[in-house]
Amino acid sequence: MTVKLSTQHLHWLLLTLAVVLATHALNLPIWVIAASAGLGVWRYLLDKKQWPMPKIWLLLPINILICLGILLTFKGSFGRDASLALLVVMTSLKLLETKTLRDYLLVIILAYFMVGNLFMFNQTIATFALSVPPLLLLTATLVNVSLKKPQNLKFLLTLSGKLLLQAVPVMLILFVLFPRIPGPLWSIPQDAYSGMSGLGDSLQFGKISQLTKNSAVAFRVQFKGQIPAQNLLYWRGPVLWHQDENSWLMPSKNIGLIAETLESSGAAIDYTITLEPHNRLWLLLLDMPTQIPNEAKLTHDYSAIAASPVRTRIRYEATSFSSYKLGEVLNEREKTMSLQIHDNENPRTIKLAQSWQGLSPTDKVNSALQMFRTQTFIYTLNPPRLGKDGVDDFLFNTKRGFCEHYATSFVYLMRAAGVPARIVTGYQGGELNPNGNYLIVRQSDAHAWAEVWLDGRGWVRVDPTAAVSPERVEQGIAEAIDETDLLPMMARPDFPLLRKAFLNWDSVNNGWNQWVLGYDDKTQMEFLKKLSGKDFSLMDLVLWMSAAIVMVMTITFLVLLKTNQRKQSPAQQLYSQYLNKLQRANLQPRSFEGALDFGRRAALALPNEQAAILAIAERYNLLEYSQTPNALLLQELAQLIKQFTLK
Repeated sequence: MTVKLSTQHLHWLLLTLAVVLATHALNLPIWVIAASAGLGVWRYLLDKKQWPMPKIWLLLPINILICLGILLTFKGSFGRDASLALLVVMTSLKLLETKTLRDYLLVIILAYFMVGNLFMFNQTIATFALSVPPLLLLTATLVNVSLKKPQNLKFLLTLSGKLLLQAVPVMLILFVLFPRIPGPLWSIPQDAYSGMSGLGDSLQFGKISQLTKNSAVAFRVQFKGQIPAQNLLYWRGPVLWHQDENSWLMPSKNIGLIAETLESSGAAIDYTITLEPHNRLWLLLLDMPTQIPNEAKLTHDYSAIAASPVRTRIRYEATSFSSYKLGEVLNEREKTMSLQIHDNENPRTIKLAQSWQGLSPTDKVNSALQMFRTQTFIYTLNPPRLGKDGVDDFLFNTKRGFCEHYATSFVYLMRAAGVPARIVTGYQGGELNPNGNYLIVRQSDAHAWAEVWLDGRGWVRVDPTAAVSPERVEQGIAEAIDETDLLPMMARPDFPLLRKAFLNWDSVNNGWNQWVLGYDDKTQMEFLKKLSGKDFSLMDLVLWMSAAIVMVMTITFLVLLKTNQRKQSPAQQLYSQYLNKLQRANLQPRSFEGALDFGRRAALALPNEQAAILAIAERYNLLEYSQTPNALLLQELAQLIKQFTLK
């Protein structure tokens, strides 16, 4: 196509691209946004000043510089972020050689891809809403350049809105019936997961206290029955056995430990978890899990591990028991691991533990907890930095710490006293959202506690934090500390209206997660079976989808046809009948012809009907452009058209 477009078309295109670029403001480096905006301004000035378009000798070095900039910015990693940056700047560069309709269409198509890239970063309702304005403007721009003659703003936005609305039924049919396959259609580049936050698979002093300042949702829980009490809501994550200087780590996969036995009692707790992506293998389950997702497995110490890192939101069902006996028998390897401490460190802690030599393991546990209760230990989000012997420094000097300080020092103290112990990390508690009757567990609910092995009882959960601050376990972190200003707003008690607004929004967002983002192959088949009462095969899905699309498109066509006919004025309806008669003589008005021009051409082609043709054209023209209806003129037009016949 070599059709050149007007200045108005260019302005429309530049405005639309600016809106698309704005939606990616948080996803692009600042220099990429500035460069793209600068190229857009350059193209505007080229048109305004009537400057010549830049030659290849100027564009080539600019291309090379931009590519080098992207390579340096992303350190040679060509993943999601680098790909988007390259797409944006190359689309902007294309503007500098955009002259014809073909060029405009190519830039618009690239811009549609840029809008689609929004969902590579996030799939929330807010992202969907953010994508609507650029889609509307892009469609309006596409309509504008396709019509070639510039149109007004109201017409373009109205028409593009109607076109997008007409596509909604087909979109819904494809969403419901298009065959889902397990897993993604393609893999997402690794840099797409770099910003994910959550509980790690190791523990150091201060790690969880920093995570507590994050208000992001970690997961949501829907219970099938009554929600357990707050002090029973321990969400089990990685179990840490190995001490490596100031870090505690999970055991190696190849260590060969035998699975610990679990005896459960009491009522089963059934629930469904919607877990946010965290780019790690572990899943969260309520202590103590007995049923886990099919695609996951339990480690020997009852942590749930997924087959691959959790990089998308997943939903799974599980069953747990709050009354249980775990690992009644402790083998030698587990005993060695759970008593391991390093030599030549924390001498004061070891001396304290040795002073309990004559006590039973249970009394040793109680002695440690009593020390936490009676001495001046403080539960704080802002603990001081510890020295080389961190446990000694905490227990005997600072006495100020967060859950990881209490869990770590307690486990170290138990091991020094000869009681097998390990650290469990996860989350504790959750906030009830009454709008959907489900729990919201945030990153700020991250927690660490201990398990000690007692003869005849197996592994027993002990939360030393609860000895210092029982409010943390009974009521949540906001009630347990004085420095509530360090907590994120959603975890603080002094913003009730904001919290209420968040809960309302979260219930809507949760529905979106369950029914839109969570609509996978399993959910699709369950929904269709419930709807139809039978199992659907792949062929059934294709046939139903095709039939539904044909039916919707047919209905849409008939409705539009009827609407267009209904919108015609009486004069237009009569004139349509007249044009149908002329069609037999292969005479139809051209796109640029008015009624009078067409009438003169038709009169020359049909000299025997010249008078009637010109009379009809004259009366129709008067009726179309008259400010007030003329019943007599309309009657004359009807009579002339009725009498008009081709001989």
